[in-house]
Amino acid sequence: MRYLAESFVVGALRRGCSVEQFLGPIGSPERPGVSYVEVRPTKTSYDVCLHAVEDIGHETFLDLGEFPPFDADAEKEDFGVLLGTAASPLVALATAEERTGAVRGAWVNEGVVQDEYYDFVRAGRPLRLSPEGDSA
Repeated sequence: MRYLAESFVVGALRRGCSVEQFLGPIGSPERPGVSYVEVRPTKTSYDVCLHAVEDIGHETFLDLGEFPPFDADAEKEDFGVLLGTAASPLVALATAEERTGAVRGAWVNEGVVQDEYYDFVRAGRPLRLSPEGDSA
């Protein structure tokens, strides 16, 4: 089972591990991109970051962290937009959901977002995905 139950999301964050969620396509057919949201713990809080990258992947190149930022002016080291900071994991998740449309039942461990992207590529890069990863 790929998606984490809420208690496992909270547990991962409290242990210092990030969680992520693939959000889907952005941009245009001429300049395609994809985005995902990350909730990552810091020493005293939880940051919610939105990542937008150029969609340059294929079935054997899936590491979204290696894709160039969608915003050509963004620095690779400063990749991602901080959407908010929260004192608790549940507030951070709610912030991510409110700000990005993320779905509570579709969070994955850090790095598993590549599997979500793989499903997106294999589905033919649909304009929309359901929360289960199917074409909508």
